[in-house]
Order: sequence, then C-alpha cells, then structure tokens
Amino acid sequence: MMTGDSSETDKLLHCAAQGDKERWGDLLARHRERLRRMVALRLDHRLQGRIDPSDVIQEAYLEASNRLADYLRQPSMPFFLWLRFITGQKLLELHRHHLGAQARDAGREVSLYRGSLPETTSAALAAQFLGHLTRPSEAAIRAEMKIRIQEALNSMEPLDREVLALRHFEHLSNAETAQVLDIRESAASKRYVRALKRLKDILTSKPGGLAEI
Repeated sequence: MMTGDSSETDKLLHCAAQGDKERWGDLLARHRERLRRMVALRLDHRLQGRIDPSDVIQEAYLEASNRLADYLRQPSMPFFLWLRFITGQKLLELHRHHLGAQARDAGREVSLYRGSLPETTSAALAAQFLGHLTRPSEAAIRAEMKIRIQEALNSMEPLDREVLALRHFEHLSNAETAQVLDIRESAASKRYVRALKRLKDILTSKPGGLAEI
C-alpha cells in the first residue's frame, strides 16, 4: 500500500482497513476542516442555508468507508485528495438533485475552472475575500470591493483562478494543487504567485483597497 502520504497516515489507514473504527475516525477528523472549506466555497449559493456542509461531509465519509478497501488495493492519489474527490462528487449529486438543469447555468457569474468537482464562481471567491468586512458601516466599501475583485478574477485565466481558490481558500499545498489540476508543481507555484500579484495590483490601484490578501 503506497498512498503517497506520511508513514503515520499509512499506519492509520492500515489499522482502519483491519476494522479499527477508532483509528478510522481519527483519520477522518484530521481532514474535516479542510473539506468544510472546500464545500463552503463550492456549494451553490442557491443552496446555502438548505444544505449543511457537515451533512455533505458525513455522506462522503460513509462512502469512503465503503470504498476504502478498493482505494487501498490501488491508491491513485494521496488519501486527502481521494476524500476531497468523494466529497466533491457528493456535492455534485446534491446540486443535480436540488437544481436539476439549473445546476450548471452558463448565464451565472464567471466560473473559476471547469474541473471534476462543483464549480465555484468569481462572485463566491470575491465574497470569501471580503468575509471580514461585516459591519454595516462597511456595506458600501464591501459592494465596491466585491465588484473590483470579481473584475480582477474574471480577467485571469480560468486555471489561475482555480489555483488561487485551491491554495488561498482550500489551503491545499502546492504539490496537492498540482496533482488536482494535473500540472507540474513549478507551474502551479508560478500561477499562484502571478494570480496573487495581479489581484493585489488591481485592488491597490485605488484608495480603499484591501491592505492584505
């Protein structure tokens, strides 16, 4: 069994494969927060308040438990990325169930990237950037900044937008980002630096821009 993970993770996986539910629970708990970030970022805004990210993750964990033996026989990616993929597939199923033909609406905001997981949009990513501006007195600033951030994101290449989402909000490592997008690590790193610089340049070109991203 070679998953590309640390020896500690591989040991926990081995115990889980032998039926150790406690070790399996420990392993899943390690990744819950990262998966919550992914679900929160990619959950369609029309379903927010109707679907709890914790429920999506719980369904994904049940699926992962049922498929663990198959994964360990031929692991094609590190364990966390496998969990992330399953969670994303569960989220896709929920989108299709609740939204039907509207699940992928070309008339909505610009998508970050068309990959194997639910798409997020420039509007969703802009909202994440502005999450700390919550006071009523900042409403006007927030509205203006959101427009500027969306314009900055829309001007980027789709792959650069997705690299930004993976690194900055899902907190994937550069190596994980490269594997998810099937590009070289050097390319993932260059795209991330380029996307951040472009965003900062646009946001600091006018008074009132975000001081730090």
